[in-house]
Amino acid sequence: MNNITFFFCDQMLASSASLPIEMLKAAESAAHVESRLALPLCIQSVGLDLEKVTTGAGFDISPDKVIEDITRTDIIFLPALWRHPKPGLRKNERLLAWLRHHQQQGTIICSVGTGVCLLAEAGLLDHKPATTHWYYFDRFQKDYPKVQLKRQYFIVQAGNLYSAASVNSLADLTVHLIGRIYNKLIALHVERHFSHEIRRSYKNISFIDEQSNHPDEDIVQTQVWLKDNFNNSIVFSEVAKKFDMSVRSFNRRFKNATNVTPLHYLQQIRIETAKDLLKTSNLALGEIAEQVGYQDLAHFNRLFKRLLSTTPNQYRAMVRAKLFSLE
Repeated sequence: MNNITFFFCDQMLASSASLPIEMLKAAESAAHVESRLALPLCIQSVGLDLEKVTTGAGFDISPDKVIEDITRTDIIFLPALWRHPKPGLRKNERLLAWLRHHQQQGTIICSVGTGVCLLAEAGLLDHKPATTHWYYFDRFQKDYPKVQLKRQYFIVQAGNLYSAASVNSLADLTVHLIGRIYNKLIALHVERHFSHEIRRSYKNISFIDEQSNHPDEDIVQTQVWLKDNFNNSIVFSEVAKKFDMSVRSFNRRFKNATNVTPLHYLQQIRIETAKDLLKTSNLALGEIAEQVGYQDLAHFNRLFKRLLSTTPNQYRAMVRAKLFSLE
């Protein structure tokens, strides 16, 4: 996922583009240090034409290309706007058709604040969950009644469509995407340099529409059950039996639906929970391991390091590091 496109338009919030661009460039630099074979990012900006656009801050920026020049890309970022965008959208079928084209291709499309209206106006969020800036909750729900507005979440994922409530939430989403583009270690590096305070994990502040990612309802139910019971001892043959599947069928269907094995999925849930406990609690490592379902501390340490390329103690020190002191 190294082709990334930013849409520019008048009255856009400049930081809703500049912040993720800077974070992505930092990730690219870190990846190059880690491995000179890491793919460089191709970051482009597009507009409805090549004319300068005036940002909400009052300065002008120019897009590199027009939207029709980009027929295939991996990720699109849509900016927040200072004013409500709905009145001008109806006159802009070009942009809406472009967004529909990329959504059908499977392009990841990220919107922030009022930029979520661009996806809603294109009809891409009908009967799907989304969020927007708190100030526009009531207006958004009135304008787009078919959208399942999730007011309590800062980030919402519906398949390949992401909505973030604010620029701060967009930063968390960008860290998540960096982890997908490169790896967890690069994502942690960027998070540490752009968010010095202890942040809640992406999965704790986001709503993920699991069913929109795949159509296997039985596997959706097993995912929900695993999330509710991850801290207990789990035997997958018993899980398969619980949901009336053979072990072979369960493993095959789970992998087809989620692209990971049931064991890997469970490990991800447990390690993400452990990360949050390492950030926000003073529990000993043994206590954290037990709370996420591991009785063997050595096994927990080995798994944590294998998945994140750092030990639990190193991770705790990193996320709690104070880069300066007021004293």
